[in-house]
Amino acid sequence: MATFVRMTTTPRRRTGLALLLAATAALYLWDLSASGWGNSFYAAAAQAGAQDWKAWLFGSLDAGNAITVDKPPAAMWVMGLSARIFGVNSWAILAPQALMGVASVALLHAAVRRWFGYAAGMLAGAALAVTPVAVLMFRYDNPDALLVLLMTAAAYTTVRATERASATWLALTGVLLGFGFLTKMMQAFLVLPAFALVYLVAAPATLGRRIRHLLLAGVTLIVSAGWYVALVSLWPASSRPYIAGSTNNSLWELALGYNGLGRILGSSAGSASFGGSAGIGRLFGESMGTEISWLLPAALIALVTVLAVKWTAPRTDRARAGMLLWGGWLLVTGVTFSFMSGTIHPYYTVALAPSIAAVTAIGARVLWLYRTQLWARLVLATMVLSTAGWGFVLLGRTEWIPALRWAALAAGLIAALALAAPLAHLRRLTVVAIIAALLSTGLGTAAYAAATVTVAHTGSLPASGPASSLSGTHQGRPNRTGGADRESGAAAPPAGAPTSGTGDTSSSTPNSSASSSTDSSTSSANTDGGTGGGTVDGAGGRPGGMSESSNNAELNTLLKAATTRWSAAVSGATSAADLELATGTAVIALGGWNGSDPSPTLEEFQIYVALGEIHYYIAGGGRGQGGDTSTESSEIAAWVSQNYTATTVGGTTVYDLTTHG
Repeated sequence: MATFVRMTTTPRRRTGLALLLAATAALYLWDLSASGWGNSFYAAAAQAGAQDWKAWLFGSLDAGNAITVDKPPAAMWVMGLSARIFGVNSWAILAPQALMGVASVALLHAAVRRWFGYAAGMLAGAALAVTPVAVLMFRYDNPDALLVLLMTAAAYTTVRATERASATWLALTGVLLGFGFLTKMMQAFLVLPAFALVYLVAAPATLGRRIRHLLLAGVTLIVSAGWYVALVSLWPASSRPYIAGSTNNSLWELALGYNGLGRILGSSAGSASFGGSAGIGRLFGESMGTEISWLLPAALIALVTVLAVKWTAPRTDRARAGMLLWGGWLLVTGVTFSFMSGTIHPYYTVALAPSIAAVTAIGARVLWLYRTQLWARLVLATMVLSTAGWGFVLLGRTEWIPALRWAALAAGLIAALALAAPLAHLRRLTVVAIIAALLSTGLGTAAYAAATVTVAHTGSLPASGPASSLSGTHQGRPNRTGGADRESGAAAPPAGAPTSGTGDTSSSTPNSSASSSTDSSTSSANTDGGTGGGTVDGAGGRPGGMSESSNNAELNTLLKAATTRWSAAVSGATSAADLELATGTAVIALGGWNGSDPSPTLEEFQIYVALGEIHYYIAGGGRGQGGDTSTESSEIAAWVSQNYTATTVGGTTVYDLTTHG
């Protein structure tokens, strides 16, 4: 078999890569502002960070620094800086994620190309670029975009480290994954076993040296993640915002509990699965299948085959090392997502996209080098046919362009027959086989990805695909709006912000309610660990009931005129976020996301009021899907109603806290 050789860079290849990245940028940036704020929960935090540096540092939901978002702040750092430089607007909030997507494609191409050549790198990069869930999340303001970029960058540095047993490159891997922890906590560590294993097995150094390098990388990881944990722990709690999602105002508890074991094992408070039932078929199911599984059958076939063929190869063999790295990423993350019983959303699967793309491209490259042998051609034909067949099934789950599934299937059959032909015929059919294979494997996912761009995404549970694919008829398949989720809050642009659609066929603006999903899981629990019983605003609009208040012009005018530290206080983070974005002011989210966080206490609230730091209390607000509130929030509501006079502002009940009733 031919050996792998690093491909030289030529003008034609540079042009090819430039075209790939330009096409990716166009795909991710096209009509980006149509989605308005995307996720208002994180958009409000970005606005707060643009207004106040302490809010930026801690990832506060409000510029007054009452409470943070329920994730570490790395993603908010990026969006907050963008908003500070370019102003608080839809483009400034969403564009950084799109650019992260372009960078991820470039890094994946570079990592795969180093060991497997230009063609494999281009195939991997293109496969990532058109994965539907990648298109979705690189156009949305959740932390997942930065997480994928950091993990892909860490894979690249691991490749560089493994080539020459470089402690420096491996230490950089630790730094990148440490910042991955500061993006989405424990999820960043799912790739650690694969990265450590490939270096331990394949780096060209003695075993002792490899172990020392891994320990050093572990130290850099701890430092790059731990400095912020130490900062929060040492900072006086009285002068920083409450750590949302924790029960004791601790980042450690947030990391190990709610964002750690709570995700894997579930929590006593209840968890929600919007990804279908746990099990080996979850990634192929109604909720996750069209997001991520288009190339998954081919990737699994390639992984098993290459590892079987190269199992007895020399220790530093790059084909096996590549599969240990990318295949290990795929298996550990895929199994975790498949069986975790805590909160999970279909869009989490974007973390699998680079590994599936890389494994598929590497497998195709390795097997093509063995093409003189019938077994290799048959495996290639099986990869192509399985992808075409599975794409036929996925496209069959929606009524969108029925002819597309048949065209992809026909191309797959042609490619499979050409690949399985005798070698003498294959030489004449090579071009036909390659074109047909690319069409059959890429046509469905690319078309579905392109359709994702044509739909605005706001509210909870963003999902890829054409608008017609999310009619709410598929069990476990969420709509683009509706349902309460602190990672997918509703989006309500303020006055003057770009008008956009919800992405649901029942609504054309983000201020309208959309049809709710029929998935029973969306009504049984809130998505991030809070209890839930299950109603949302209207017929699936903003959770918590603040969509009308945040579009209340009279109320917005009132809040804009406030000169206090917080213009208002309201129960629920989504309610507060919508009001903040609508008015540009700071609003206290009493009890955090669904009113269950013990912050602020009644005593703290009374002190704020006595100091004249809160102007208004707005009754109602978001309390999560189940309507649960903490004792503190209930006590505050009772105290306000007993001591202040209620007035109605544009249909919303408001209490002026600067004047006793």
